[in-house]
Amino acid sequence: MRVRFTPQADRQYLEALRYIHSKNPAGAVTVMHRAEAVIAQLRKHPYSGHVIPEYPDLPHRELPVPPYRFFHRVVDDTVWITAVWHARQLPEEPGE
Repeated sequence: MRVRFTPQADRQYLEALRYIHSKNPAGAVTVMHRAEAVIAQLRKHPYSGHVIPEYPDLPHRELPVPPYRFFHRVVDDTVWITAVWHARQLPEEPGE
C-alpha cells in the first residue's frame, strides 16, 4: 500500500518539523523517526488507528506521532495522510 501526504498535510508536517527544529533539533529528528514508523505501519496496516473523536462520522482515522496526530484515510490503493495537528490543538475537519 502506498502512503502519501496531501499538500495540506505535507505543509503542516514540514511546518511542525521546522518549529520543533528551531527549539530542539534533536526533537525534530525524534518526531521524524516516529512519523517514519507510523508510515511503515500504514503501509502494512492501512486501517490502523482509531476514529477521530471530534469527527466520528468521517471515514478518517488517526494515529499518534507524539506530540502530533496524523489523520489519514484509505482511497483505492493509497493511504492519504490528510492532516497533521498538534495533540493540544482542536483539529479542523480533515480534507480529502
